[in-house]
Amino acid sequence: MAMASEKLLVQCLVATLLLIAAVEGAKETTICNIPLKKLEQCKPAVTGENPPPPTKECCSLIKQADLTCLCNYKDALPAFQIEPSRAFALPQKCKCKHAVPPQCKRKFSNELYQPESLQVTGRGEDYESCLRYYLY
Repeated sequence: MAMASEKLLVQCLVATLLLIAAVEGAKETTICNIPLKKLEQCKPAVTGENPPPPTKECCSLIKQADLTCLCNYKDALPAFQIEPSRAFALPQKCKCKHAVPPQCKRKFSNELYQPESLQVTGRGEDYESCLRYYLY
């Protein structure tokens, strides 16, 4: 009887650990409705002298993005070797229905970011740490 109880306890613990691992693995760091791990798909289209057009995968991300939220990061883009004007041209190139907010089209400033403007969700990853380094 004791052996059966121990076996059941071990099975419950293993099941609990697997459930926790699955839930934690499902959480993904996002910024402005874009999973940061997937943001790399757009980088070729916004860097370099003659960037290629955005890929279908990149356009899919841009179409789900909160462009007003992304505006909060426009002055940080050069730190990631991203040309801001190219980044904010992506919605048009991707034929998005939602437009880039007017404040994104203004000149880029050297204003400091206010932490309350950040919208980072999920658990920390390398991208998040990098963003926090540059934005705080």
